[in-house]
Amino acid sequence: MAQHVQGVVAPGKNQPVRVETIVIPDPGPGEAVVKIQACGVCHTDLHYKQGGINDDFPFLLGHEAAGVVESVGDGVTDVAPGDFVILNWRAVCGQCRACLRGRPWYCFNTHNATQKMTLLDGTELSPALGIGAFAEKTLVAAGQCTKVDPEVSPAVAGLLGCGVMAGIGAAINTGQVGRGDSVAVIGCGGVGDAAVMGARLAGAAKIIAVDIDDRKLETAKKMGATHTVNSRSTEPVEAIRALTDGNGADVVIEAVGRPETYKQAFYARDLAGTVVLVGVPTPDMELELPLADVFGRGGSLKSSWYGDCLPSRDFPMLVDLHQQGRIDLGAFVTETVGLGDVERAFERMHDGDVLRSVVVF
Repeated sequence: MAQHVQGVVAPGKNQPVRVETIVIPDPGPGEAVVKIQACGVCHTDLHYKQGGINDDFPFLLGHEAAGVVESVGDGVTDVAPGDFVILNWRAVCGQCRACLRGRPWYCFNTHNATQKMTLLDGTELSPALGIGAFAEKTLVAAGQCTKVDPEVSPAVAGLLGCGVMAGIGAAINTGQVGRGDSVAVIGCGGVGDAAVMGARLAGAAKIIAVDIDDRKLETAKKMGATHTVNSRSTEPVEAIRALTDGNGADVVIEAVGRPETYKQAFYARDLAGTVVLVGVPTPDMELELPLADVFGRGGSLKSSWYGDCLPSRDFPMLVDLHQQGRIDLGAFVTETVGLGDVERAFERMHDGDVLRSVVVF
């Protein structure tokens, strides 16, 4: 039988979110119902609320989540009721051209639950990134559930479902940061700080954090940055070059998603270096670069989708590293809040007061 739970809905563009009763259907073939224990408040949810993703309102927000599988539909074998899981928004298909070439982290046919969650009046909801986890329970494709060590805190584990994985993956997967490399990270919010952590994990010798907010730069130092640059008062390209013997960084990770910061990343890298774009631009943004510079500087210009992660491989590994004390994922959790506090959490995030607010159930 369908269940009624409480969830946070964005009813229309730039309208305040509200807590509504959500109808969760029983899981169909290939689906699972997950009881949510924690869900991070991510900037992507704010994009949904503002209409920056699409206009398929109303949205059931929340996607950076961990919880326990309550029930599964026919044909589900990888997870079972009682499993503690992190939810991911790229359930790989195993059959597309990327998967068949052994590159499932690029899966071109990711999927979500087939059935729709609704409001009490039958209005269909669009779950954020196919998850919709600002709710006591949610319906997802079973492939969106990744089992991890149940001893880890749900508030910590859930962050791997999006922002922290995107940042760490931008460094270790997309940027392929190696031992002794120099790395610059432009934009030190949650994703940028995770990239700093990833660069440190990979053994980078020099990690330069760039932001316009000294508070964020102090946090980046705690995550592993060896140097900081306030780009409001210092020209960042010159500063990065000065810190790398005049050459530029081996890898520059752009975690803002704006043309001006991307250009900074492009010119702040060493010859034959790598630029990784993990910040998400809006559809109206355009980039202009001299083609002679693109050719002459060589190297790689990469975009990082979800940190080019494979959830079944990367989530358990990072949870294990956290449990061993080798990385501190808990450092990303600034505060825990209730379901009714999401609107305020958006305000605090916009003001730069938090790294992550996490809704706990």
